[in-house]
Amino acid sequence: TLETTLLILSWHEKNSYELDSRHYNAVLDACAKAGKWTKALQLFGAMTKRTVEPSTITFNVSTSACEKRGEWEQTLKLLSSMTRSGVQLNAISFNAAISACEKGAAWEKALQLLSVMAQISVLPDTI
Repeated sequence: TLETTLLILSWHEKNSYELDSRHYNAVLDACAKAGKWTKALQLFGAMTKRTVEPSTITFNVSTSACEKRGEWEQTLKLLSSMTRSGVQLNAISFNAAISACEKGAAWEKALQLLSVMAQISVLPDTI
């Protein structure tokens, strides 16, 4: 369960185990599957405070957590943060953001994202 996963992560952090993005990605994925987007964002923030570099997967899983709840503003913030961090955007990144925009009735933003995809040569696929 998500609670068990969070307890294990917390124990590892408290006992000074060296954690990398793969560890956090697994917990972020559990948050996404449980629909706990706020917890995912808290964990993302804690991860970066511990100076663990987020990967494309880290951002995509966090974006997916927000997408499931239609939190399109958060997905756009994460995409922007990916760009600022120099992390590679891919179709998965955009799919989650476009889907969140659809759920949040922000179709204009979804169209803008499709335009950005074309500008940076990311090929759209079927969501």
